[in-house]
Amino acid sequence: MSTPAPGAVMRGAIDLSSLRSRPDAAAPAGPGTPAAGGASAPRLVFDATDADFGQVLELSKTVPVVVDLWAEWCGPCKQLSPVLEKLIAEFAGRLVLAKVDVDANPQLAQSFRAQSIPLVVALVAGQPVQLFTGAVPEQQVREVFHQLLELAANHGVTGTVPQGDAPSDAAEPALPPLHQEAFDAIERGDYDAAAVAYEKALAENPRDEDARAGFGQVRLLARVQHLDLAAARAAAAAAPTDVTAQFDVADLDLAGGHVEDAFDRLLDLFAALPSADRAPVRERLLEQFGIVGDGDPRVIRARGRLASLLF
Repeated sequence: MSTPAPGAVMRGAIDLSSLRSRPDAAAPAGPGTPAAGGASAPRLVFDATDADFGQVLELSKTVPVVVDLWAEWCGPCKQLSPVLEKLIAEFAGRLVLAKVDVDANPQLAQSFRAQSIPLVVALVAGQPVQLFTGAVPEQQVREVFHQLLELAANHGVTGTVPQGDAPSDAAEPALPPLHQEAFDAIERGDYDAAAVAYEKALAENPRDEDARAGFGQVRLLARVQHLDLAAARAAAAAAPTDVTAQFDVADLDLAGGHVEDAFDRLLDLFAALPSADRAPVRERLLEQFGIVGDGDPRVIRARGRLASLLF
């Protein structure tokens, strides 16, 4: 895969104007934390919201801001976020990272046109810059960040922020050995090995919900890594009741953040099939529910429709 590169500054392509003038008094603490004398010291990694994004835009006039649009249910997001945080620390204050939960911040998701996540963009002097979509290997992200710094320098944005608030690896609790084995395998792109590690963890502790969720996520990533979206959609359109073809598109939709589209496709397939052929579709739906999380409203709605189809 070729290395993603920062795109042109997208003036007019994304409208952030409604986020620029929000009153700071009503906004939760965002990119700054109180410092001595009442000043605000920017953090290297922070959560950004619809309410406080005006502060993020202002910060981008001093230092390039990488924006990570993610969601709790998104497996590839959980794979990418630690890579982004590690590299932000590596760049020693020349970049900062704003994390945006798209479910909690729909205005930002809409403004950045986050049709698929993880979506990573940057802000340079208040203007958005396309970086990449999807879970990208660490070395490629590092190269993109170097190119982003060059682009920012061309726009006169060359500041840095203090590093006292940089993430500390020592402060993070160690993963259980099998979880660490799975994470290392994911870093290598070896999803089969990660699945084996999670299976071992579940054999040791069947109530390990993190291992169960991780197992579903890496199985999903393994299935979609070699699929072509256009070809998969064409095959599914040509064969509405072909289970394999519909599974491929549902998996691609889920991996890309189109959760309801994935669920609806599988539920429509379940409804169209004879009762004797429905079991694999139900199993795939339950697996996708586990990846997104049982408490998610979209899962609750889909479970309700599945129950009505069953009974």
